[in-house]
Amino acid sequence: MTGQTIPDMTRLWIDHAIYAVGDLDASGEQIYEREGLASVPGGRHEGWGTANRIVPLGDSYLELIAVVDADEAEGSHFGRAVQKALAEDEPLVGWVLATDDIDAVAGRLDLEVESKSRDREDGSTLSWRLAGLEAAMESRVFPFFVGWAGPPEQHPGAADAKHDADPEGIAWMEVTTDDKERLREWLGDFDDPRLRISEGDPGVSAVAIATAGGEVVFH
Repeated sequence: MTGQTIPDMTRLWIDHAIYAVGDLDASGEQIYEREGLASVPGGRHEGWGTANRIVPLGDSYLELIAVVDADEAEGSHFGRAVQKALAEDEPLVGWVLATDDIDAVAGRLDLEVESKSRDREDGSTLSWRLAGLEAAMESRVFPFFVGWAGPPEQHPGAADAKHDADPEGIAWMEVTTDDKERLREWLGDFDDPRLRISEGDPGVSAVAIATAGGEVVFH
């Protein structure tokens, strides 16, 4: 797990990238057939109008996200961002940094911390706390931050998936911005060589997944 220790000993690391799709099951099948990357059912995000599937990568994952209630999605920052990504055919909605101290991160950036959960298909509940979602969706380039509840084996990236491609995690991620200084202020002391920052309109331009047979790149 790659991360950066900042002065208060809070750790940050790349947790997942968010990829908008029109149909979760069909897209999961297409990605498996094309890239050999399997996915597992996720769940419904109450209040956001979205649901997901997970492409597990170990300590990280690719989140396939779809709108399942357009009216509900229209009433949430996250749901609107997914709708916009699909309408503009720019499916990489955003990216997320995990932390072992969400309160410290929120305190540094003067953010509120929200508690969230979703029901898994097996009947269990996945819980997490997040900060910075609204700013991240509005900026299109900022990550938001998540602190997972429960042991590592309950992390979405640890789910059992029958991959053909033998994934090894996120190889690199490229974001573009017209204000690198503002992005760096948001990231703080986080520094990961897998993150590439380029000049351009704000957004996540590509995410590469390392596999035994080479890199699989999502745009």
